[in-house]
Amino acid sequence: MAVGLLVSACGSDEAANETTTTEGDTTTTEGDSTTTEGETTTTAGATDCVVGVSWNNYQEERWAKWDEPALQAAIEAGGGTYVSNDAKSSAETQASNLENLISQGANVLVVLAQDGTAIKPAVASAIAQGVPVIAYDRLIEDPNALYLTFDNIEVGRIEARAIFELVPTGNYVIIKGNSADANADFLREGYEDVIGDAVTSGDITIVGETYTDNWDPANAQDSMEQFLTANDNDVQAVLSENDGMAGGVIAALDAQGLAGVVPVSGQDAEQAALNRVALGTQTLTVWKDSRELGQVAGEAAIALCADADVANVPGTAIFTTPDGVDMTSNLLAPMPIMQDNLDAVIDAGWITKDAACAGVAAGSVAACG
Repeated sequence: MAVGLLVSACGSDEAANETTTTEGDTTTTEGDSTTTEGETTTTAGATDCVVGVSWNNYQEERWAKWDEPALQAAIEAGGGTYVSNDAKSSAETQASNLENLISQGANVLVVLAQDGTAIKPAVASAIAQGVPVIAYDRLIEDPNALYLTFDNIEVGRIEARAIFELVPTGNYVIIKGNSADANADFLREGYEDVIGDAVTSGDITIVGETYTDNWDPANAQDSMEQFLTANDNDVQAVLSENDGMAGGVIAALDAQGLAGVVPVSGQDAEQAALNRVALGTQTLTVWKDSRELGQVAGEAAIALCADADVANVPGTAIFTTPDGVDMTSNLLAPMPIMQDNLDAVIDAGWITKDAACAGVAAGSVAACG
């Protein structure tokens, strides 16, 4: 469960006139006024608490649909101003984007890292300028940053437990995320906690394992096709670290008549993945309610406007990174979603019943009726 953070309000401004202008890709909202120019989004409220958000790739379904609305709402509820830009999967662009956000007056930065190592100099520079940084969802190993995410090692354990229960022996494929994203290794660590002994004993053989650039579903599909070919389709289970890649894996399995036969994991509770769970082609997804994470991050950002010391943000604890860096953090709890509890995401308004249950045979899944 998310731990609520105390909020220190940052004041408020009068609403502007109700005018909308669109030029390019940037949205600016001041009260009831919206202006779009370029690639930066600004929602103006308080003048003394500007929160700059750097998205690594805003085109991914999750960020725009779930994280940003909750993050922005929490910032505005605290009287702050929301400013954002999009690195479009470029580590170099993201570094300059941080400078751009500071130049726009950002008092706090929220950074969803494209490359947690490459962004470290820019983060250190921001902190040196007195601008606190929140490492959002993805690790940036700086002891002075605040790390907010879900417990990604536990996400890995959840995925592995579900697959291991179904397939305690046999040939496994592991499809990991981007090698530059620490989450890929956290998830793999969780897998190891569950299946490591079985691998050591020989009950499980890992016949294919790879990182996937940018967590790209097409790359995951290519890798899965190669692993199937190399092993004459003799694969009994796939641990895929997220839903997008699971979609690519399942496409490769489907081409060999193995979709729904070989269990596949995922995470993020994307709509397509939830439908695959209902259809039985994906065994589970791990639901990380991004609305909780966005709210916690927004509240933390407002708190940091009042007190820039991340150690004083309520609800946090020390997390030791893989490189031994102690960071102030808040790790939220994830939840597995399988056919037998699909109603949890439907009841929470995460997905409609029609979307979750599209194509599902009547009576085959309880949540679908």
